Parts: sequence; structure tokens; C-alpha cells
Amino acid sequence: MNRYQRRVELLAPAGNPEKLAIALHYGADAVYLAGKDFSLRNFSGNFSLEELKAAVDLAHSKDVRVYVACNIYSRNDEQEALSAYLRDLGRIGPDAVIIADPGILTLARALIPHIDIHLSTQANTTNINACRFWETQGVTRVNLARELPLSDIRTIAEGTSIEIETFVHGAMCISYSGRCLLSSFLTDRDSNRGQCSHPCRWKYAVIEEQRPDAVHPFMEDRRGSYIFNSKDLCMIDHIPSLIGAGIDSLKIEGRMKGINYLASAVKVYREAIDAYYDNPDRWAPRPEWREELSRINSREYCTGFYFGHPDDIRPNYRDDRPGTIHRFVGKILENTGPGRMNVEVRNRIRLGDAVEVLCRKGPAVRDTVLAMVDKHGRPTDCAQPNTRVTVTLSRDYAPRDLIRHAEEISYADPERGRLPKAPDMSE
Repeated sequence: MNRYQRRVELLAPAGNPEKLAIALHYGADAVYLAGKDFSLRNFSGNFSLEELKAAVDLAHSKDVRVYVACNIYSRNDEQEALSAYLRDLGRIGPDAVIIADPGILTLARALIPHIDIHLSTQANTTNINACRFWETQGVTRVNLARELPLSDIRTIAEGTSIEIETFVHGAMCISYSGRCLLSSFLTDRDSNRGQCSHPCRWKYAVIEEQRPDAVHPFMEDRRGSYIFNSKDLCMIDHIPSLIGAGIDSLKIEGRMKGINYLASAVKVYREAIDAYYDNPDRWAPRPEWREELSRINSREYCTGFYFGHPDDIRPNYRDDRPGTIHRFVGKILENTGPGRMNVEVRNRIRLGDAVEVLCRKGPAVRDTVLAMVDKHGRPTDCAQPNTRVTVTLSRDYAPRDLIRHAEEISYADPERGRLPKAPDMSE
């Protein structure tokens, strides 16, 4: 079966066990995650070895693939620990290990030859001959550099047999394929070692040397200046173009993002991909997909480098919150029915609140909090964060469905969150 006959994979981030469960619930085909060391997201929670084993077992029980990130550029004093870690991964049995460093790749081929190797975007793979080279080194999949246009990706897919993975949604690093030294210089936290402090998201101003008290802002909105901010990637309007280009896996960014973001992104892309395969000739983006993605916390959306639009790769000089977002309320733990849900509360909820529930399929369902009791069975009219309550709604929902307030939190900029248009490049 060639790549054009295979169904495209939806690959979701899983920064910790809770996020893994959410990704599985909302329909990911595969997840990427990491252990406590040797990945580029050290602050996302990640997994102990025992948790990695449980994660692989859980995902495999649902026919979902697991890829473990080991994508740092290692140093001399880490080689023994890396070898031990790779052997542990070999015993745990994920479907692939994500690697950038050729030295780690060499170790992996020697120590865990039965585990596939996926090349990280950190390796900056930008051309067809580089892909052919990595294929000779035993790499089975390449996550291409984000700087590539869709036409180049199609050329690589047509001229190689290696699997192709690209990002379709989420934050984009301002630096080339994520290899940045700003954090190292400004905060002594190495972004290429999983400790990035995200200085590209900070607010900046100019100070003249002779007048240090006079701050001169530039490209300013009412909250400050954002000279390095990249826009967020969103390719929901272009699923047919991505599949038509021969991409094997569509990857959502965000191991450090919350479960509200993860649920919305996975759910929307799952529905869009399924709708394409159900009827490719009549596929069109649904308004509710765009609406859902515009309501999760994000910067201005763009199509990145895919279509070569200059505006899509310029820094985002606007405030990095959408015009309106939903306030996440909590996660359903158990349905004790009829209409009664045990809920883990993340933000305050009151009796009578208008809420909506993000189910696995279809638009979010509007509902009302009809009754609420605390863990002791006592009626209450308000539940605070980090508590558990039983909430009565007008219908039944599933465990791991998320609840949020139906009313939106409004910000000043009505343009935020609107999705860009681009020509269909699938022909």
C-alpha cells in the first residue's frame, strides 16, 4: 500500500497521563510523549518509566500508537544514562522513538533495533536528499522542517518512501525549526535541552542609553510589544491539500498546553479528517470547526509556510489572546445518571450556570447546572477549583467530556482567532 492509499494519521500531544487520556478520548490515532529526561519539554509533566509502560499499554489497548520523544542534542556525560534509558524504552515497547541527534540515533539502532525511529523537526530536514539520507540510516519517518512550503513537501513525498509528518496546528517557534538560543542567553535556560523560558513571547520596548527611564515602545498594542511572537498555525481549512500532498501524519503541537486546548484541537481535526474520508469530493470546512478553534486560547492564526504568504510568517504584533475564549469548568469523571455527573472542578461553577459540554462528536452541547452536591452529598450552590462535585444536567454525558461556561470571556480585539484563507494547492 503506497502513502496515498493509507489513511492519514492524527498525531496528538500527551504531556502527562491526564492529557494522554484526553487525546485518546477525543480520537487521536497516535500520541507523542516523553519520559522525565532527554526531551524538549521538561516542564510538561511527562512520564516516569512506570507511567510510560502504563501509557503504552493503555494506548495499545485502544489501537493507538505511541511515539516517545528523545530529541535533545546530547552531551558527553549523558551517554551512559541515554543508553540505559533507550534500553528501558526497548523493554516498554513504544511504536517509535523521536530523535534529532545522530549520536542518539546510532545508539538507538544498536540498542533497540526493534523500535522504529522518527526524526524530529529539530533535525531541520528541508529537502529530498536529506530524507533519502536519513532513510539509509534506519529512520522510518521524518517530521519535516516547518519552513517548507506544501509544494516541497509534495516533492519529497513523491520521491521517497519514508513516512512524512508535519505540524498542522499550534504554536510555531520564531527560530529555525525550533533551534533557538534566546532562552539560553537571557535566562540561562537552554531551549534545546527542554528548558525554554519563551523569551520570544515577552513584551519588549526600546530604551535610549542616555535616558534609561524613558521607554519607547514600538509596534505596540495596549498591552505591550511582541517583536518575536510568531502566529499560531491552523490548517483546518486545508485538510484535502495536506492529504493530497502525501503527508502521512498530521501533528498537533502542544505537550505543555492544557486539556481544554487539547480536547478542542483533537476533536476538530478528528472530525475534519473523518469527513474527508467519508466524502472527499464534497469536503468543506464546517463553521463549527472554525468556531471551536477560535475559542481556545491562541495567538492570531495563520497557515505558516505552507502557501508562501508573507503575512503568515511575519511576527504577531497583536495581543496573544483571542477575542473571546471559553472558561474551562471541569472534567467529567463518571456518569452516575440520569443526568448526574461526578465532576473534577478546575474553575468555579455555580448552581444555574449556563454551560456547554464538549462531547466526542458534534458541536458542543448547551446545558444548565440544575443541581449540585459536594463530596459529602450535601447540596451546594457553588463549587471551587480543585474540588469534586456531583452535577445534575439535563442529559447524560461520557467520562472525560469537558465542561465549560457557555458565556465567553471577551477581549478587545474582535479580529482575533479568525482563520486565514489560502488557495487550494491540491491540484
